[in-house]
This record gives sequence, C-alpha cells and structure tokens, in this order.
Amino acid sequence: MTDDFAHLVAAKRGARIAVCIPALNEAATIGRVAAEVRTLVEGGLVDELIVMDDGSTDATALHAQASGARVVSVTSVLPQVGPGAGKGEVLWKSLAVTTGDIVCWVDADIENISPTFITGLLAPLLTNPDIDFVKGHYRRPVGEDPTGGGRVTELAARPLISRFFPELARFPQPLSGEFAGRRQVLEAIPFVQGWGVDLGLLIDISALVGVHRMATADLGTRIHRNRSLRQLGPQAMAVQGVVLRRAGKLPSGSGAPERDVLLRPAADGLSIEQVNVEVRERPPMATILRR
Repeated sequence: MTDDFAHLVAAKRGARIAVCIPALNEAATIGRVAAEVRTLVEGGLVDELIVMDDGSTDATALHAQASGARVVSVTSVLPQVGPGAGKGEVLWKSLAVTTGDIVCWVDADIENISPTFITGLLAPLLTNPDIDFVKGHYRRPVGEDPTGGGRVTELAARPLISRFFPELARFPQPLSGEFAGRRQVLEAIPFVQGWGVDLGLLIDISALVGVHRMATADLGTRIHRNRSLRQLGPQAMAVQGVVLRRAGKLPSGSGAPERDVLLRPAADGLSIEQVNVEVRERPPMATILRR
C-alpha cells in the first residue's frame, strides 16, 4: 500500500464508498474491471463493488461474480416504478442498490483499467469537503491517432455546451462514463434514462450546487471499444436533446415525448430508417426512497 493510498483510506473518516459498474454483454472485459476494483475493497478504500447487469445474454454476470463483485439484475430493482431503458436507467437504479455515502461509476469495457481510475475520482471528494462531484477525463486513442476518441463530444456536446452552458466548457470530457459524487447530491437530481444521462447529470448538478463544487480528474489513457459513426448517431441525438431541453428549447417534463426519432437513409439507400432515441427521465431518487 502506497502512502498516497493510505492517505485516501484515512481520509474516508468512516464514510462508505460504493463503486458501480453498469454492464451489458461485456464478458470480455468485466472480469478484469471488477478484479481491479476488488483490490480497493481489499485495501479498505471501497466498501461496495456492484455490477449492474442490464440483461446480458453472455457470461458477464459469471465473470463479474468470479472477480468478487455483487451482481444485481437491473430489472429486479424498484419494479414498482415500471420498466425503463438505457444507461441512465442503470445508473439511477444503482443508487437504490448501494448504501455508500460516495458513489463512483466506471464503465465495463475499459481494456486498460487500473485502480487509479477509481482513486483519481475519489481523491478530490475525500480530501476536499467542498467538492460534491468529480468527472473523469483521459486520452482516447482511435487507431494510430492518440487523441481521436470523443467524436460525439467534439461534434455535438462541446458546441452545444458552448452555446447554452458555457460554464461547463472547462470539463474536458463531459460525456465521460467515469465519475463520482456525494449521495445527497446524486439523489437530488433527475436521471435521463438514455445516452443523455452523462451530460444531463453535469448540467443538473451544476445548477444544484454550482460549478465551483465540481472537479475534474485526469485518469490518463482509456482504451476501450470504439463505435462507428453510424452507431454514434443516436448517442449524438440524445446529447443534443438533453441540452436543448435543459436550455428550454424543447418541451420537457410532462410535455416532452417519451422518445426522439433519428431519421437517416436505410442500408438499402431507398428508404428512411427510424431510430428511437430514449429521452425519458427518472425523478430524483430521494423522492422514490422517501415513499
């Protein structure tokens, strides 16, 4: 155990820390991701390690359990609220499963995961009581380009942030899937169910506590599965939708549609493909747990 790690453990001061990993068919990488986090459990820094399995049909759950994680099926959590869909639904339900005072999320597809991904996110929260939320950033190589990742960020999220929420421009990767926050803050904000969740959280937490209570953490280099432009189209539309709704440019709340629809030429080049993009939101978890 290094001196820096021992300092973080001491800085907990009795607080409980939960690490959640949302996963859907990530058998190739989930075992190593969970195993790396498990070392922090054994070292006394992390108290809960939970993999939220979103209906995987491969061996994701088996590999996660073998690596020491508690696996929870997303559909088994809060069945009384009705069905939902998307990454944000998984993150939101993980608040109902964990008990940690600080909750940290990392994605399941990181190929070069190390404990520093977690400690980098936790350090500002454990050493500075004025910080409520930490967003990770990193270099994302694509092929031979060492910084070619983050295409949705640069082409969709960053221009929209610059126009409508310039105070968030200082976050290098607003769509990063690695972040951590204090439970009382996370339970006080809504969660977009789909791909818009990451940016929705950033906007809503800033509105709740102020950007001065938010920090960024350099996590080094992140190697993971990169998606094609066609696969990224729905994600870009989800990001656009969450910004425009929070900027008051699209209907929100009860007047909002349940899904947006991305229109694009189908593979045959003759017809139009319609891709549903999840935009529904879950209410603040505190309103659910108080019922």
